[in-house]
Amino acid sequence: MTGPLGGARAAVQARPTAAVLDVVIPVHNEEADLGPCVRRLHAHLSAHFPYPFQITIADNASVDDTLKVADGLAAELPGVEVLHLDAKGRGRALSAAWSASPAPVLAYMDVDLSTDLAALLPLVAPLISGHSDLAIGTRLARTSRVVRGAKREVISRAYNLLLRGALAARFSDAQCGFKAIRADVATELLPLVRDTGWFFDTELLVLAQRAGLRIHEVPVDWVDDPDSRVDIVATALADLRGVGRLGRALLTGALPLADLRAQLGRAPLTAPRAQSGETPPTVPGTPLGQLPVGLPRQLVRFAAVGVASTLAYLLLFVATRGVLGAQPANLLALLVTAVANTAANRRLTFGISGRRHAARHHAQGLLAFALGLALTSGALAVLHAVSAVPARPVELAVLVAANLAATVLRFMLLRLGMHHRRG
Repeated sequence: MTGPLGGARAAVQARPTAAVLDVVIPVHNEEADLGPCVRRLHAHLSAHFPYPFQITIADNASVDDTLKVADGLAAELPGVEVLHLDAKGRGRALSAAWSASPAPVLAYMDVDLSTDLAALLPLVAPLISGHSDLAIGTRLARTSRVVRGAKREVISRAYNLLLRGALAARFSDAQCGFKAIRADVATELLPLVRDTGWFFDTELLVLAQRAGLRIHEVPVDWVDDPDSRVDIVATALADLRGVGRLGRALLTGALPLADLRAQLGRAPLTAPRAQSGETPPTVPGTPLGQLPVGLPRQLVRFAAVGVASTLAYLLLFVATRGVLGAQPANLLALLVTAVANTAANRRLTFGISGRRHAARHHAQGLLAFALGLALTSGALAVLHAVSAVPARPVELAVLVAANLAATVLRFMLLRLGMHHRRG
């Protein structure tokens, strides 16, 4: 599947002067930083990028001299274009610029150029070749080099962990302002992205993942801009609202992901064993296909997820016990960890990705949650009937025992519902 891209070499041969890459820089009141940024980016692309390029300055409702500076840069540097929007919003600016661009590969970066430009060619090369559909820079890879404050580091990692638990995201860094997409893919995805602000990136990536597209990740060198004017609290709240809205849309089937997967997604690979007609191995002494060889590995992974969930459950219970009381704290801790537990087991234990049967799997997770709640609440009720004020270690020990019983039931339910198959 190459779509209209057809490979960069074909595009260059057909139209030698046409831009293969369009780098969009969304700006709002950036009159001071815009000039140095665009000149540095233009010089880098001229020296190191082997294909024709375009730089688009997407000004979204600036009230200073940003638009005037942008027009001056367009007159000064070949290949620099300006797009002005009367409404504010980074996502809105990106969507408008990408939709209007004739280039087969589209990218964007923040005006502060926090990301080292040496990562730009590795970012877009898999898209030019047709190997991948989207590409993101990641600050969370082991080989990335990042300079930023502890506050932003914690917020970024917590947000990406939230995406993994709530939306089953498999990409590592949703917020890095350094991304690229093939134009044919953007044409199909952009009309489905509702957010016009900072959640735009996350929504686009989740939709791409659920549509079966390949997302390429590039470790980057990244230095935080100390003069960043992003309102962290307001952005975080907007992102949480976006996670909730997108999660509801995915669960209710409001998005045409099946059509997108059929149109853009990559066909599943067929194992050589299936091609040759060989019979999958089974554990000796069991009916054919009833007990797959992968069961021990599933048990190990399920146990690891269970240990992490139990620790998180106990931490939440202890943190809220004094404020809410034993039973409400138990309900809250169990509910929060149950949702994350189902998502983690679906992906890590049973190897299922995509949204197929996701609603059914989470329904079974909620059933397991209800059984776990009954077991733990019942155990607490019995304990408090025996002792009005039990010792805290005894209370925790009873909860651990009840959770172990609930864990066995959870594994049986999830394994029964997920059929050991990969989505």
